[in-house]
Amino acid sequence: MRVADKQEPAGHGRLTVVRTDAEGITVLSLDGEVDHQSAGALTRAMPPADATTGQRVVVDLSQVTFMDSSGINALIAAHQATQAARGWLRLAGARGAVLRTIQLVGLDTIVTCRPTVRDALAP
Repeated sequence: MRVADKQEPAGHGRLTVVRTDAEGITVLSLDGEVDHQSAGALTRAMPPADATTGQRVVVDLSQVTFMDSSGINALIAAHQATQAARGWLRLAGARGAVLRTIQLVGLDTIVTCRPTVRDALAP
């Protein structure tokens, strides 16, 4: 179901992004810290906007240990891009300090957050 498509280390090895496709949905699995040095890797891994297909993206945050405002801004930009392409963005597996950051800024009120990637892939 999931085949590795792209892996990109960023920020001196502090973030790895693996892009896979599952049932026509792009899954970005992040591992490490998302900050001003590494947020670009998340942005570059996003699929190009395509309104004809309705871009659908799940960002797996289960292995993210830290996220600052740069990560939040990258996720907001991703949300806006997927909406413009008539699709959606869902976050999966956020926990601990990362989940708290998402909640503090209210990102969970505009982007669907699910406990697991499996849940995020469900209709």
